[in-house]
Amino acid sequence: MRVQGETIQEIGGGLVLLVGAGKDDREGEVDRLAEKIAGLRIFEDGDGKMNLALGDAGGEVLLIPNFTLYGDVRRGRRPSWDSAAAPDVAFERVEALASALEERGVPVRRGAFREHMEVELLNDGPVTLVLDGSELVRS
Repeated sequence: MRVQGETIQEIGGGLVLLVGAGKDDREGEVDRLAEKIAGLRIFEDGDGKMNLALGDAGGEVLLIPNFTLYGDVRRGRRPSWDSAAAPDVAFERVEALASALEERGVPVRRGAFREHMEVELLNDGPVTLVLDGSELVRS
């Protein structure tokens, strides 16, 4: 990942997380999301089966704050980001997720908040997932 032409973060094997925070996010979402991410068995074991979690595979996380995930294009031609959290709130929530992952033993490298980032990624495998923290919280 580069900012203004300078490499600021990189990882080897692991996960690239594009993380957005919504203004309607609830308490408990961050911990449940971190638990889910750290425990997903999506890395291959010695037999080529997706059977290993991030820590089992020795993977890292590149966590990229990305408010544009909340872009709503249902109407008109210009995306609306009305559902995105305010920048100060979003920063706290994204940092809380990074910290919650680290508490679970996951090495986390952070993107630059509110910066224009150039992100290169080699998607080595068939897995791309969308996780919504609000859908993971038990009521």
